[in-house]
Amino acid sequence: MTRRPLSTYRLQITSRLTLDEAARVAPYLAALGADWAYLSPLLAATPGSDHGYDVVDHSLVDPSRGGAQGLERFAAAAHGAGLGILIDTVPNHMGVGVPRANPWWWDVLRLGRSSSHAVAFDIDWRRSSDRVRLPILGAAPADVVASGDLVVDTTPQTDAPDGTLSYFEHVLPLAPGTAALADDLPALLAAQHYELRFWEDQNTELNYRRFFAVPELAGIRVELPDVFAASHREIVRWITDGLADGLRVDHPDGLSDPGGYLESLADATGGAYVLVEKILEPGEALPDWWRTDGTTGYDALGEIDRVLIDPAGVAALDALDSRLRADTGLPEAESWHDLTHTTKRMIAETILQSEVRRLVRSLPFGIVDADDALTEIVACFPLYRPYLPAGREHLDRALAEASRRRPDLAGPIAELAPLLADTALEIADRFPQLSGAVMAKGVEDTAFYRYTRLGTLTEVGGDPSIAALTPAEFHAAQQDRLAAWPHSMTTLSTHDTKRSEDVRARLSVLAEIPQRWADVLADLRAIASTGHGPLDSLLWQAAVGAWPITSERLRDYGLKAAREAAESTTWQHPDEDFERGVIAIADAANGAARETLEGFVAEITGFGRSNSLSAKLLQLTGPGVPDVYQGSELWDLSLVDPDNRRPVDFAAHAQLLGALDTDVAHGLLPAVDGTGLAKMLVTSRALRLRRDHSELFTRYRPAEVVGEASAHAVAVDRGRVTVVATRLPVGLAARGGWGDTLLMRPDSAATDVLTGRRIDPGPVRLAELLDTYPVALLMEAR
Repeated sequence: MTRRPLSTYRLQITSRLTLDEAARVAPYLAALGADWAYLSPLLAATPGSDHGYDVVDHSLVDPSRGGAQGLERFAAAAHGAGLGILIDTVPNHMGVGVPRANPWWWDVLRLGRSSSHAVAFDIDWRRSSDRVRLPILGAAPADVVASGDLVVDTTPQTDAPDGTLSYFEHVLPLAPGTAALADDLPALLAAQHYELRFWEDQNTELNYRRFFAVPELAGIRVELPDVFAASHREIVRWITDGLADGLRVDHPDGLSDPGGYLESLADATGGAYVLVEKILEPGEALPDWWRTDGTTGYDALGEIDRVLIDPAGVAALDALDSRLRADTGLPEAESWHDLTHTTKRMIAETILQSEVRRLVRSLPFGIVDADDALTEIVACFPLYRPYLPAGREHLDRALAEASRRRPDLAGPIAELAPLLADTALEIADRFPQLSGAVMAKGVEDTAFYRYTRLGTLTEVGGDPSIAALTPAEFHAAQQDRLAAWPHSMTTLSTHDTKRSEDVRARLSVLAEIPQRWADVLADLRAIASTGHGPLDSLLWQAAVGAWPITSERLRDYGLKAAREAAESTTWQHPDEDFERGVIAIADAANGAARETLEGFVAEITGFGRSNSLSAKLLQLTGPGVPDVYQGSELWDLSLVDPDNRRPVDFAAHAQLLGALDTDVAHGLLPAVDGTGLAKMLVTSRALRLRRDHSELFTRYRPAEVVGEASAHAVAVDRGRVTVVATRLPVGLAARGGWGDTLLMRPDSAATDVLTGRRIDPGPVRLAELLDTYPVALLMEAR
């Protein structure tokens, strides 16, 4: 029988937090109440990688992370503490930024198509006479040859018998028999199985599939049985040898056949617990034929955030955005649907044009303007990808929308339509891989940084056009999850979220006080501005949401945000003049703007903490498998990666938990203050209750709240466990509190697990129930 977790706790395993150090954290995770430990990728990665998604060798656990013996020791410690183990895996791509570190890639570069590993990489050998194009040069190839920056070393080496070619930090193998050409550099280069190209050629001329638009991550073909076996032998061993109990699959939408891959994985692991990192658009269901237990939970994140947002305030923030645009000479804002079309089209025309051109090359016959038509179709595709033959309606919708937007392309679109739907053709196989990459880069990594009204809404997996959920809508979504995917993960913070759960919870307060925020933003912009109103709003929101924050952290976030937005500066061509405005905002945050920032943050922090505790309790007690991201059991005011990968002092956390347990045992409850102990209390009590009394969480139905402030409560009956959370706390305070609002309860006593207070049978006044914390967790007496 497949073992499934009740909850997980994510650990980022790095050279700083090795597997042996994680083993020492295991007792803390068990004490906190987590059921499984959830580890970031462990296979050998590019030297110096702090995330592990750039795997270079599938045959071994990364030595810098602890190696195979470190995993054995961690597994013993975790299992000894009663924890299961979930490990993140990366089937879509490999790291090739340091070729010598990747034996497969190095062999392909040395031997070309004759390499036994050539088939593993998704290379279009139709391009450039069977040579792999490497976009690593800082200038045109002829200029680089003349510069003397290319260095040839013909000394035989173990992995390079004919020597190497170096270009600054890049080291490449020489093909067999070519060392004799060392005195004729152009001839030597022409004789290699790779072609050195100007770095910008990655946008248009690359001939291998990448992870999104990252040339240092090359796609692999796990749909081939031999490639699957070679790339998963070690991963499967973890399951069969009892070193892991389940797997998380990174970016399955990049694969040729995600469903087929999951079939192979299930067969190889004996049906182990498996989750997929799959982003679902509103109304989209996870394919029910996939052999998976669910997603990694971005869908739940969006629902929990939105039930705590005031929709009326979002409309006022839209109006503020319009004023900011007008004041800084920008055109009126596009609708979210039009904005994402614009950004997706831009991505397909620029950094992912290589992938569009590969689709054109795969056509069985020529079509005039095929590249333009494919670009338009992919920009109109409403989801990450289809899974043909299922999902044909989404393809039809994209084709119709593309023809509507570009009637001049109606002819080629009509010619492409049957080809894109024919699963026997290469173009139909590759189009979904492209559509997912365009969606990720165009929406999450571009549109999210242009749509700046409220940062909470632009989170991974979210759709900002859906600004809020009513409690009834929220309950319906949770009931659907319980019915369809009861073992799917739920989350609030991950290594991929744009902002941590506590930053978003604080920013959600802005929707309750839009005019106050408009006034404060005006004061802040008067101190420092980029000259781009919406971006100013984004950056000052980051300062407010993550306060206190160093200027360095805010500067790093601001530059990333501005370049991702790709309106006034970009990653490939930074505008130093514009970016000086970004830096000015970061510097002002701890300078001239500090007093204004601190004053405003002090006004909203308490309300933000109320939102944080409500979100946390709803997640930890809701349907699915709740994940706690490392460190988020205390307040965690992190921004986008790498900010959210900062190390956590687990020894200090363990001490805090021990002291908290001692204090609570003596009747001393933590205040909702800057220590974060109130959040640790909520987290630990909810996790422990779920682990120790899983039989109580048998159903999901709304609990009845009646009275004048009932709209400010989200209450749930989980089956002898009742959860109560506060929503819209600013409005609640403005109306004078709960008044006579009642939670309707059965005629049986209960205990609030958070406070230890006995609750008498029958209805209870929320003013009494929530007088210590904005949340309650009631366990009925037997």
